[in-house]
Amino acid sequence: MHFQWFACVRWEMKAPKQSLFVWLILLACLLIFFYSSILPLYLVSEVPPQPLSFFSKENQKTPTKPIHQSIPCNYFKGRWVVDRKSRPLYDEDCPFHRNAWNCFRNKRENMEKINSWRWVPENCLLPRINPFEFLQSMKDKSIGFVGDSLNENFLVSFLCILRLADNGAKKWKKKGAWRGGYFPKFNVTVGYHRAVLLAKYEWQPEKDANLSNKDGLKGIYRVDVDVPAADWVAATNFYDILVFNTGHWWGVDKFPSETPLVFYQGGRPILPPLGLHDGLKVVLKNMISHIQKSEPNQTLKFWRMQSPRHFYGGEWNQNGSCLFSDPLEKNELDSWFDPLVDGVNKEARQVNHLIMDMHCEGRTSNCLILLI
Repeated sequence: MHFQWFACVRWEMKAPKQSLFVWLILLACLLIFFYSSILPLYLVSEVPPQPLSFFSKENQKTPTKPIHQSIPCNYFKGRWVVDRKSRPLYDEDCPFHRNAWNCFRNKRENMEKINSWRWVPENCLLPRINPFEFLQSMKDKSIGFVGDSLNENFLVSFLCILRLADNGAKKWKKKGAWRGGYFPKFNVTVGYHRAVLLAKYEWQPEKDANLSNKDGLKGIYRVDVDVPAADWVAATNFYDILVFNTGHWWGVDKFPSETPLVFYQGGRPILPPLGLHDGLKVVLKNMISHIQKSEPNQTLKFWRMQSPRHFYGGEWNQNGSCLFSDPLEKNELDSWFDPLVDGVNKEARQVNHLIMDMHCEGRTSNCLILLI
């Protein structure tokens, strides 16, 4: 089964002498996202106390080496297996949990089975993450996440994993950040800045909306496509690594016709008005340009692609729920993901293609995409 869940797009690399560090971070991004977002996690007691890399070397001598030397490593082609010996790396008492997202404490059904699934690539050995060595490799650095709840979801899991390596870990919040954590043993800071559209947007009631046609309108959300959201633009110089995302908010379920997004540029409405897809395209173009020009060159930048929604029986605000405890079968993939049959994740695929096209347009050497 070949899953395409999200991607990290690398924008900037540090000086050539640090290329090994860059590739280690790139690999860390790939595996940590994969493990924290999808795969089951493991007891810290299973991790060697002082391994040589931030991936456990259990059952392998060369963690990233293909099983068959003639076949390239492809972590994303494989299958799910049930591993009853696996246990979560953290529990309901992790202080970084959000109460509403604490599946353990909220007694989400079938959690034991959900945590037993493990992804097994066909021709590669997928190592386990080691929070001790990851933090050691990030010593004296800061990692920032900017975007919507996908990045926030990951941040919570990420912090809960890393705290196992530092008993002194504590909550941290920089101005403009929603949440974060600080690991004093390693002097590592991890923060999240909520910016669901990346660009500045604000509510305007119907009477203030500068529109000729206001039939059925309750108000608008004004989006300044050329102005980054204040929640993140002033804080990003603080971070050594930045991970951006946007996507799920670019849909009619978030902004229906009675409260639409209206796009502005240079302080004036864009005419003729843009639809959601074209609006996203303009926002991405401006935000990517801003990030490339304004963020320090030594900052390592990634773009996380859109991952699938998992609501069944309706959207998040229409009594939809996430009831599944097993991976999708091959015959279910089209109904969920194929744009040609209007799958529930049609817009996610469209957003991902648009992000890749916008970022990689006209560039080859500085556009590395890792698909999951």
